[in-house]
Formats: sequence, structure tokens, C-alpha cells
Amino acid sequence: MVKCTVCGRREAVYVRAYSGERLCKKCFVESVENKVRITIARHKMFNVDDKIAVAVSGGKDSLSLLHILAKIEGDFPKTSLCAITVDEGIEGYRDEAVKLATENCDRLGVQLGVVSFKDLYGYTLDEIVEKTKGGKLTPCAYCGVLRRRAINVAAREAGADKVATAHNLDDEAQTFLLNIIHGDPLRTARSGPTLDLAEQGLVQRVKPLSEVLEKEVALYAYLNEISFQDVPCPYAGAALRNDVRSILNRLEEKHPGTKYTVYSSMEKIRQALEETMKTMPLKKCRNCGELTTKTTCKTCQILRKLEGKSEN
Repeated sequence: MVKCTVCGRREAVYVRAYSGERLCKKCFVESVENKVRITIARHKMFNVDDKIAVAVSGGKDSLSLLHILAKIEGDFPKTSLCAITVDEGIEGYRDEAVKLATENCDRLGVQLGVVSFKDLYGYTLDEIVEKTKGGKLTPCAYCGVLRRRAINVAAREAGADKVATAHNLDDEAQTFLLNIIHGDPLRTARSGPTLDLAEQGLVQRVKPLSEVLEKEVALYAYLNEISFQDVPCPYAGAALRNDVRSILNRLEEKHPGTKYTVYSSMEKIRQALEETMKTMPLKKCRNCGELTTKTTCKTCQILRKLEGKSEN
């Protein structure tokens, strides 16, 4: 039996290649939860009286985050937790995710609010994909923009002070490289572990899982018997992110710790860019009044395109 290098007693179930640690179930689970606690403290993500809305998709990351925060925030009686789920309208896929989100929220005693693309925008994602078939943008490009708006709307309606999203370290490293590939490195300044634009009308976003590897989040979910949707979105296959994910996974396997060094580089560049971004204030969209860096926000641009209207 290979023993855990932390407790020295129980059998190891996981080997952390980048650190050389061999961890038993108990020590592994505690290490992930402690890493989240440290991330929250380092970036001062929450106040003791915050109402926190967790963006729950039904996948392993968001449901693991919900369980971890429910455990952590249980030590802070003045803090309240709720969950929000976005129903994009993907037939045969999203229904299961909403069901799993509901079951997990019931298990934890957390109130869940569901908001849909159809109610907010007049279209489901399936309808948007059909209307834009043959265009340059992938379904993920539309979904990402509309989903971010939907989460902010739902968080505001819930009266949340913070909205916690389940972006893990893999997500953050992938996004950093995608910004470079797309020729938009300045976007890195808006993709750190915290994004505080509350004074400008946006609910502050935080990413408590941003320093936890995706495979460790998955193992955490399995070891804690958290039911989650493990079927990928039917539209995800066309995304460039998949290629970046594969590259990073191969590098991590050959050179353990690569994802952490990419994330560390992103953080250094993000901090250096913060002063630059302060000179680019947000303004209100001329159509909907939501905040944007341009005259018309990306959401309205998408909706006008779907309605066959120009930007003029």
C-alpha cells in the first residue's frame, strides 16, 4: 500500500505530479477546500455579510464549487448563499443540467433561481444556432456573451453582492492563451480571479476555483459523490478552446506544473495591465443601458444581427 505523504496513515488515491504529493481521500479533499479558502482570502473575495450567488451550470466545476462554498460559508452565519442557473435552451441537454442543479441545491438547502435565454432575449440557443448557420462565429461565441449578461441579470435580481463562477485553473490558462491567439491581450486585465465593477452597475465576479486544476475538481466531485452532468455541450466541439485545452493537457502531462506557470504569467501580465485598463472606462449601451466599452454592447449587437438589423 502506498501511503499518503500528508497523514502517513491512509492509502493514497491521488498523485500530484507537479508537487510529488501522494494523497489519501481525506487529505486530497481537504487540500482542495484549503486551496479555495486561500484563494478567497488572498484576493479578498468575500465580506462577512455578503450574499453570494453561485453560477451553477450542472457540471462538475459549478456543483463542486457550490458544495465547497456551502461548507466554507457555514462558518460565517452572516453570509448567505444562493444559486443561479442559466437555461440557454439546448434541447436534450440543458434539462438534465437544471434537474441536477435543483437536486444539489435541495441537498444543501440553497435557493436556486433559473433564468432563460428565451425569456431574456426572445431566442433559445438552438434557435440562434439555426438562424446563424453558416456564419463566421461558433455557437460558443454567441452563448458566451449572452450567458455573461444573463448571469449578471440573475445575480442582480437575487440581490447578490458577489457572483461566484466556477472557472478552474485550466479555464483561466486556456482563456489567457485564447486572448493572445485572438489578438486581444488587453482582455487579460478583465479575466483575473476577481472583477470589481460593482460601482458601475455590474455585480462583482469572483473565481474561487481559479487555482485548482480541472482534473482535481473532477476527482473532488467523485470522492464526495456529487451528482453532475458529464455529457459535454453538443455545441462545444467547434470551439477553438478545445484545441488550446488539448495543447495544455499534453504539455502538463510531459511537464507537470505547466498550467500553473501559464496562470502565474497571466496574473503578472494582468496586474501590469490594470493601470492601462483604468483609462478605458465603461459606458452605457445606447440600446439597453447595460455597461460596455463601446457605443453598443455585444449582447445588443448579437440581438440586432439576429433580427436582421444593422448597427446604424
